[in-house]
Amino acid sequence: MRVFVADTGIVSALGADVESNLCRLLDMQHGLCFKSSYIDPDTDYYVGRVDLSNEELCSMLDAKTKLSRTSLLSLHAVNGCLKKLYMPCRLGFISGTTVGGMERSESFFGKYISRTGTAKIGDIIYHTCGSATSSIAYCLPELSYISTINTACSSAANAIMLGAQKIKSGQLDAVIAGGSDSLCRFTLNGFRSLMILDDDRCKPMDLNRSGLNLGEGAGYLLLISEDFVEKHGISPLCELKSYANVNDAFHATALSGEGEGPYLAMKQTLDRVGLSTGEIDYINLHGTGTENNDMAESAAILRLFGEKYPLSSSTKPYTGHTLGASGGIEAVFSVLAIREQKVFPNLNFTEPMNPGTVPVLKPEAHRIRYVLSNSFGFGGNCSCLLFAKI
Repeated sequence: MRVFVADTGIVSALGADVESNLCRLLDMQHGLCFKSSYIDPDTDYYVGRVDLSNEELCSMLDAKTKLSRTSLLSLHAVNGCLKKLYMPCRLGFISGTTVGGMERSESFFGKYISRTGTAKIGDIIYHTCGSATSSIAYCLPELSYISTINTACSSAANAIMLGAQKIKSGQLDAVIAGGSDSLCRFTLNGFRSLMILDDDRCKPMDLNRSGLNLGEGAGYLLLISEDFVEKHGISPLCELKSYANVNDAFHATALSGEGEGPYLAMKQTLDRVGLSTGEIDYINLHGTGTENNDMAESAAILRLFGEKYPLSSSTKPYTGHTLGASGGIEAVFSVLAIREQKVFPNLNFTEPMNPGTVPVLKPEAHRIRYVLSNSFGFGGNCSCLLFAKI
């Protein structure tokens, strides 16, 4: 059973829909702002903030103001990928997130501890990752399956994998799969404690990289079965050809120096469908800009592909690292690379790592048949998706 991508939905620091994201990728315009003090007044860092308030999102979505920002971003992106789902089917919704409704919990405890304002205990019920998924599910067509994935920064990619597996097993006809995360104080200070936030805009795969920029957003794919395509005459955007998830069990917050996890994830993805390394045209890198991640991913690419590695780039300098949403947002970008037959440039790059791959530096037209999208999470959870032109 083949699995196809029928539609996509996205909201990020680049814009509130697919086409605005695409335009800014091709124009090499980042969406980062030097303004994290609205989250934590102690300091400012570059962040990829979605330029819509919760109130604006509620108004656009006709949604309840009590929903968490993660849920609102998710619902906005999900609505964008439902245009082709106009017939009844066995539909699933699988969403990845790490933040859940944490910003609502922070608001509650901030008011409660300081005794300022009204602390609403009802905010706490939106804290968990699963509550974000459940909140959105109430706003969607009748669902046959609902699930939440939390595997750190590979969450959305793993949600897409699970969706494909549910279709391949014959349990579902279509699945909305991806992820959503919002910026919050806990996340910002967590990465500060790891000392991996860049004071400037991040420089993935660069010799002088010094950390990542955080971001928020949501990205989802509408996956449909081969039978559903044939029965309803749908024209898919591309095929979700293969995928793999592995764990290198090396460290809680770091990858092994030789990139064992990324290597195995990419290799198993190709082996699953018998593709050679020479057939891959573009890799959307996990590419966070941290010293460990970029060296490990680069080592894995060189180990698997040798010196004839494919075109590659990280799109995180545009959106920031959106954590649990990144695999969904970058899956949308991978689908766009196939649709547009173009690769997206790696911003802020000046000097290659030694050793290291040299990423794409300007938007270029290429024959794009197969695209790999990498997502690596804390705890060594490494995932890879393979998209194919039809």
